[in-house]
Amino acid sequence: MIFDKKDKSNATLLQLYQQLLYPRMIEEKMLILLRQGRIGKWFSGIGQEAIAVGSTAAMESDEYILPMHRNLGVFTSRNIPLEKLMAQWQGKLQGFTKGRDRSFHFGTQEHKVIGMISHLGPQMALADGIALADLIAGRKKATMVFSGEGATSEGDFHEAVNVAAVWNLPVIFLIENNGYGLSTPTNEQFKCKNLVDKAIGYGIEGHQVDGNNILEVYDLIERLARQMRNDPKPVLVECLTFRMRGHEEASGTKYVPQELMAQWAAKDPLRNYENYLIEQQVLDEQLIAEIKAQFKIQIEQEIESAFQQEEPLPNAATELADMYHPYDLPAMPPSKAITEMRYLDAITDGLRLAMQQHENLVIMGQDIAEYGGAFKITEGFVKEFGKARVRNTPICESAIVGAALGLSINGFKAVVEMQFADFVSCGFNQIVNNLAKTHYRWGEKADVVIRMPTGAGTGAGPFHSQSNEAWFTKTPGLKVVYPAFPEDAKGLLLAAIHDPNPVMYFEHKYLYRSNNGAVPEGLYIIEIGKARLLKEGTELSIITYGLGVHWALSYLADNPERSVTLVDLRSLQPWDQECVAAAVKKTGRVLILHEDTLTCGFGAEIAAWIGEHCFQHLDAPVMRCASLDTAIPMNKILEDDFLAKSRLAESISKLLAY
Repeated sequence: MIFDKKDKSNATLLQLYQQLLYPRMIEEKMLILLRQGRIGKWFSGIGQEAIAVGSTAAMESDEYILPMHRNLGVFTSRNIPLEKLMAQWQGKLQGFTKGRDRSFHFGTQEHKVIGMISHLGPQMALADGIALADLIAGRKKATMVFSGEGATSEGDFHEAVNVAAVWNLPVIFLIENNGYGLSTPTNEQFKCKNLVDKAIGYGIEGHQVDGNNILEVYDLIERLARQMRNDPKPVLVECLTFRMRGHEEASGTKYVPQELMAQWAAKDPLRNYENYLIEQQVLDEQLIAEIKAQFKIQIEQEIESAFQQEEPLPNAATELADMYHPYDLPAMPPSKAITEMRYLDAITDGLRLAMQQHENLVIMGQDIAEYGGAFKITEGFVKEFGKARVRNTPICESAIVGAALGLSINGFKAVVEMQFADFVSCGFNQIVNNLAKTHYRWGEKADVVIRMPTGAGTGAGPFHSQSNEAWFTKTPGLKVVYPAFPEDAKGLLLAAIHDPNPVMYFEHKYLYRSNNGAVPEGLYIIEIGKARLLKEGTELSIITYGLGVHWALSYLADNPERSVTLVDLRSLQPWDQECVAAAVKKTGRVLILHEDTLTCGFGAEIAAWIGEHCFQHLDAPVMRCASLDTAIPMNKILEDDFLAKSRLAESISKLLAY
């Protein structure tokens, strides 16, 4: 192994050695603790530390790094105390996640390190959003994100690199090619000779480097980061290295040929660099011994101190509260000045006012810029707010949701428009595992709104008509709203954007141009979680939301003799239990109406809650009126029969006859 110190001082060379040695000694201690049974699991990075250490040292201390679970050197090079890290690994209360998540699955704004989730790949899109925030804000910063060679097979890798290329984002995509994805060798992961060759397909710069040579890694990353701060554009870096331990210790390395292990053992990054520094008379055996002795004492003390720290105590109220970022609802009542608006125009008005109010708000989606979106909701926004904040995106829902979270991490707000709610399935992982869990895991907000043009009634068939709100109402950490009127559409959208938590905002396509109403002018907020009592009656209560509200109103207009209490939930997570309970008590008969399919639709949750909490007030079983348990047909005759509306009158008669 050939080292070239270039113009580095002896002090710098020595510092790099200490940064390389420290995580190695921690790892060796962890393996001892594992054999002693004092810890339960460990993902070793022995043999590839030069990548984490060299690259981190090359970045500025206030630039974000997004590492993986084998990059201990990133955390130690950012001077995160070992005691705090050990508390995290052991699930202690003083750990970054308070015992809620494992190993390196956490972030820390103090150290500008954003950890991964177990799903390989999603962190790369977060790097895009972080870099985009810097770009829009005019900050000359680089962002670096790690990936293993196995994760380059993920769609998330392609989406994130492509977005960064199209948007010229200052991101270093660093691939640690250590030969195996658990036990799967590279020749079973990809066909290309070198992973760096993938850069060609994205039209970006690519570099391959000896990942075991700390000086080569440092020099390359330092140069690339310095360049992209002044000339923003992404770079792909493949670091060649090898994992000398198992994927985690229990899996071992029996699948690796012994001659390959011996070949890479000779390339050990620490031993080779240490020998080089001895040759350069920067190190000698006495100094090495002194450094190791000092580290050994420090490691022992901090680890034992972490073992003594307190365990988290179960507290359901705390756990539930920590799913969401604390938020004080601002006093923003509606104006008395009223304008008649369509449902669609109310959404546009709310978005425009939010963009004016929040200069750090970015809207992203397919065709939303000059074209104005599939439904023209953002028409004219580019002219008013500029393309930096109103961004057309490639067709890649996962990367854009991830980028939205990255924007939030770096001080921005984001609204993502799904062209159709059905397409959210392509971004599902980022929503339910990243957006929803981030605050619970390490206390970071996810200030993102996902706009969801939803619902049937337009003959659009199985993939443009779904009511998929129940996919998200069962996911802790998300908020879900579903307005039925223009006034609520605007007020709930403004509330969602103001809220620092992730909000799924369902907007019914059928109502866009068919539903008009009086809308207060200017800024106002409708509290998320509060239902709207539309009518009061004594015969039965209908609890509904979205298009179901209008089906119920149509039925009542055709049957004026019926005395019905009608509740528009407006919010599904959280939902207004107090209002629902009052409606149950008032009539004793309850029909839950929704457009979604019957089985496991959100109505099932409401029915179960009523049965558990309001049983004594019921005069009849809680009944549900929902759409058929089939996909949504395109033909209008079939679609009409599919929808719950076709069974509403029959359901009401059945309930009243009980």
